[in-house]
Amino acid sequence: MSTTFTRLRTAAVAALTAVALAACGTSGAGSGGGSESTGGTLVIGMTAAEIPGVDTVLAFTQGFEGERFVNFQLYDGLTRYDLRQDEEMPGIVPGLATSWETSPDGRTWTFHLREGVRFHDGTPFDADAVIFAFDRLMNQESPFYYPKAAGAARLWKGAISSYAKVDDRTITITTAEPNGHLLTDLTLLTIPSPTAVRAAGNEAFSEHPVGTGPFVFSSLEPGKQLVLTANKEYWGGAPKIERLVLRPIPDASARIAALRSGEVNWIEYPNPDDIEGLRQAGYTVLQNDYDHLWYCTFNQASTGWSDVRVRQAANYAIDRRAIAEELLKGTAAPALQHAPKATAVYDPANDLYGYDLDKARALMREAGFADGFRTTLTVPTGGSGNLVPVPIATAIATQLRAIGIEVELRTVEWSAYLADLNAGKPAAGADMQCASTVTYQAEALVRGHWTKGTPVYTGNWSDDQVDALSLKATQTIDPVARVELYKQAERIVSEQAPYLFVVSDRNPRVVAPSVHGVIAPKSWFIDLTTVSVDRR
Repeated sequence: MSTTFTRLRTAAVAALTAVALAACGTSGAGSGGGSESTGGTLVIGMTAAEIPGVDTVLAFTQGFEGERFVNFQLYDGLTRYDLRQDEEMPGIVPGLATSWETSPDGRTWTFHLREGVRFHDGTPFDADAVIFAFDRLMNQESPFYYPKAAGAARLWKGAISSYAKVDDRTITITTAEPNGHLLTDLTLLTIPSPTAVRAAGNEAFSEHPVGTGPFVFSSLEPGKQLVLTANKEYWGGAPKIERLVLRPIPDASARIAALRSGEVNWIEYPNPDDIEGLRQAGYTVLQNDYDHLWYCTFNQASTGWSDVRVRQAANYAIDRRAIAEELLKGTAAPALQHAPKATAVYDPANDLYGYDLDKARALMREAGFADGFRTTLTVPTGGSGNLVPVPIATAIATQLRAIGIEVELRTVEWSAYLADLNAGKPAAGADMQCASTVTYQAEALVRGHWTKGTPVYTGNWSDDQVDALSLKATQTIDPVARVELYKQAERIVSEQAPYLFVVSDRNPRVVAPSVHGVIAPKSWFIDLTTVSVDRR
């Protein structure tokens, strides 16, 4: 068996995501830095409309914000992201596995498990716990197989064909084909306490979830707040704060009001118009580029969008600079292709669409739509990574009107949007659906965007060459070769324009002067163990 050391695997993931970009605002030291005292309570106003699911992968019910603040705080996976730096896209580092190696054919991975780790209920972490967690998601013969969790994990578990215990500290995972993003997938396949699941049952486990993560479940008030406490015995180093309180506040103005009143001391995504006033009032605004795309999927089963010239025309008709700089006040950057600039897959040669109304109108005439057509667009009212979705969608509708496309705007709650997406159908039956996505930091999602039969395929567009290139990339372990294959696929995606590329977020969040030690990584995720809060 040929050994592939952790450092090489970290480099492999970083090669897909890393790019030399300076931070676009205050990062780690920007939250004050000074206080190293422990204790205090961090209260976060999330963009989520509801408390994310507290049972491992069910945190994804509120998108990647759920993973960020719930899954990765209560639980650990075999691997995790390096979130304690803010200068490069985070690579993969050891989690509950300390090292791993691969077989010569790249299909069998052997993981060596961390010693001395216990779940919050005292249960020792070992190979049996990993097998139990995987059985829950992948073994329909297991008495604790959980279809709801299996469905939520379908993208992340999809590469795994089998797994086995070697001894108490070693497991193997086998994939049907070599898989270059398995280590990324494993960050999201977190491990619950088998003792707690057996005692409560799958459904009731959410009433008192138990993991190995940096925070321990304390209480849950549905729709109001989730309270966690610091795991003083955390193997990765105990958090500095005593308590973490998560509150769903989907309205941006309400989040800011909660911050100013002291109800919360951290908010995700402020109204862009309010950022300068918050700075002047003494709050710290943190932001950084990351793997984010705000885009619209064209449903090519609907009028107009089946013609590539119409899709290209729409992309030429959008003034992304105005959206990024005027509407969003520099908290986002124009996106001219599917691959965000903060990824190694980004190739400036694939930026095909500047703002050009003359070209857009010519393409509409060429496609036989000189007089335009009517279409519908669905957008969530808020949610993970979605910025200010209704104003952005309104701007898009106004700009498309300039080439004769009349847009009927529909809005839905984020949970309803995700439910339709996860069912593989357009949100609210619309001709266009617009929201945010991660790309190469959760690489299993990439093929799902455009491959028939994948769980989140909704646009009815596919291309045999793109499918072949992206499948080959998935099956390529070498990171440099994998990036080049994805770049080729992205070129075709740019030319075929199955999406309206809009902006990439810079991940703004605001913290009170009492909050220190926040590292704002180039990631959807964050390490809260470094954060401290002044005691009142």
